[in-house]
Amino acid sequence: MPRFSVIVPAYQVQAYLSECLDSVLAQSYPDLELIAVDDRSPDACGAVIDEYAARDARVKPVHLAENRGLGRARNAGLAEATGDYLLFLDGDDTLAPDTLRAVADRLAETGDPDVLVFDYARTHWDGRQVRNQLASQLTEEGPAPFRLQDRPGLLRVLMVAWNKAYRREFVAEHGFAFPPGYYEDTPWTFPVLLTARSIATLDRVCVHYRQRPGSILATTSRRHFDLFDQYDRVFAYIAERPALARWRPELFRRMVDHCATVFTKPGRLPRGSHGEFLRRARAHYRRHHVPGARVGLRHALVRFGLHRTFRALRLAAAVRRRVLRSALRSARALRAAVLRLHYRVQLRLPLRADRAVFTALEGRGDPAALEEAFRAYAPHLSTAWIARPGQEHAVPPGPRPLRPGTAAHWSALARSRYLVSDAGFGVRLRKRPGQVVVRTQPGTPLGHTGLDLQERPAAARDTDFAELLRAAGQWDYVLSGNRHSTLTWERVYPGRYTTLEYGLPRNDVLQRATAAEAARLRASLGVPEGAVAILYAPAWRDVRRTQTPPLDLERVLRRLGPGFVVLARAHTPVRGPGIIDVSGHPDPAAPCLASDALLTDYAPVMFDYANLDRPIVVHTEDWAAYAAARGVYFDLRDFPPGAVARDEDELIGVFSGGDWRGERAARLRAAFRERFCPWDDGRAAERVVRRVVLGETEVPAVVPLRERVPAPPARAGFAPDPSTPAQPSGPRTVTESR
Repeated sequence: MPRFSVIVPAYQVQAYLSECLDSVLAQSYPDLELIAVDDRSPDACGAVIDEYAARDARVKPVHLAENRGLGRARNAGLAEATGDYLLFLDGDDTLAPDTLRAVADRLAETGDPDVLVFDYARTHWDGRQVRNQLASQLTEEGPAPFRLQDRPGLLRVLMVAWNKAYRREFVAEHGFAFPPGYYEDTPWTFPVLLTARSIATLDRVCVHYRQRPGSILATTSRRHFDLFDQYDRVFAYIAERPALARWRPELFRRMVDHCATVFTKPGRLPRGSHGEFLRRARAHYRRHHVPGARVGLRHALVRFGLHRTFRALRLAAAVRRRVLRSALRSARALRAAVLRLHYRVQLRLPLRADRAVFTALEGRGDPAALEEAFRAYAPHLSTAWIARPGQEHAVPPGPRPLRPGTAAHWSALARSRYLVSDAGFGVRLRKRPGQVVVRTQPGTPLGHTGLDLQERPAAARDTDFAELLRAAGQWDYVLSGNRHSTLTWERVYPGRYTTLEYGLPRNDVLQRATAAEAARLRASLGVPEGAVAILYAPAWRDVRRTQTPPLDLERVLRRLGPGFVVLARAHTPVRGPGIIDVSGHPDPAAPCLASDALLTDYAPVMFDYANLDRPIVVHTEDWAAYAAARGVYFDLRDFPPGAVARDEDELIGVFSGGDWRGERAARLRAAFRERFCPWDDGRAAERVVRRVVLGETEVPAVVPLRERVPAPPARAGFAPDPSTPAQPSGPRTVTESR
């Protein structure tokens, strides 16, 4: 008898059905049966199901003699199910990878409850995934299992059958079944949750709920009137069980809200049927009304059947929105004109030689390190920081914050002597004589950048190369960490600037931090004591619409065991057992210092992390695709900073076998550091300030690579022995490229 029975009804979803079935059969937890029900679909759904059944014995095909609707098709699957637990999945949706394993683990943790509720995400045609807004109701904190009265907020979560796992014996004991008609989930889900003696939650996206035109609820039909019969069934179930009478007020509110939603959703009710629908809603309001129930505007309109009033209020609200939008556009245009005039006036006023303005595209990085050095070595300067939208939390503690688009922002740009940024100050910046623009770049380049992207349309996207050249013409200084970067920047960002090959200021902290600071960072991030913390930082994939990490981190961690955790710094949030998401951390150096090793593919963070002289593992499974889309300056596989894994299984072997911190990995890392980390000795920012601000021509000499003592890891046994440094494998030319 399998652990899970996954029931998939199929009707006119031939374009999506294979993806749906694949998502089930590819689960890492194989103890399942897949019951695929062909609801007499006029397309090829039945043939697709038979093909899968011929290939995989876990697939049970069920063909109905006539089209019976979604609810009855599910019932047909129920009759064939033999698993301990039942899951429902619509034929155009998919299970997220490792869902069944996560469900099985949670069921075991909570003692096999009657119902397990998990989360879902709406997936759109452009690749966007929007998680359920009420995901907080699925927290795993607190006692589990529980009964509904302990967590009544679960009734607010979308009432569908496919975001839950049901103990089959519980379903059979109470004779639960789906009725005919639209909204068949309603008289299934409410009775199930109200009756369950034990419920648990799983705070994990398990179902990808496809948003597409042509789905049942997006269809204009009189069958939306089925909603009333479905709620009659719910209240009849309550009436037969007096112990459940306490739930009538909440169910009444849910019914009224549901009726109002169907009424107001464009495209559901046929033209001319809205008045009839509202009259039916009024009758049901009176039939199931609970004295003392809260009454809001929507409830009042349903209660009194005020069809014309409802429409008038909607029309008035639409007119109000249009008027407000028009007024807002006019106000914005006027404000922009005033600010442009303000900026022109400020440009005519004298420069403030004691002012410096900083900004960064993401987090803090080099501009933040330079801002700190400005205050330390040139204390006569006053600094300000332009906080881009969404980055307010990343403003360093020292400078005065500025909000973009304000008068103070434009005054600072017009009159400050020093402008420091890693992404520019916008196309409207007019550099004045006497102003000094310092440009920091996004690390050492592996993938093509600048003018080299002209032949890489997937990576260039909407790059305005004329604007790129105009901006580069305003730069006075560009920072570089090594000769490879210097030669690249000067070619792909041509200009009359001076390159300061002094090291990267953001890496200074990697030399200055102490083991105690690293331990504090580990504790603040929630790294368990004694665990090996792997910082995972994948590169941006230009050819992908979504940036889902290329590695299955949960599978990797399961194979490595409980002694490992992952600090995930990806381009989308990553969650799961043993995974600590640090994607939104404002300080890029903090996860580096808190980790014991770096796992990356082609992200420039590897060049920064090499300064710590800690293990680096490179995952190169899609190197060919990355190199073709982005273009690369050298073949990382020939000159890696540590162990190389060509696929996920090989990666697991690198960590489990110890190669990630072996002697060969140390030799590779030493050669990599020698080539790319010659100046990062902890004083890069000081050199820049002394040259740019103080005008000193003699800057502090660099500490030789072999004499540096990087910040040690907080976990004992991972620090390299400075007395026996690893030897590089041989010299490499700084201009090597492919």
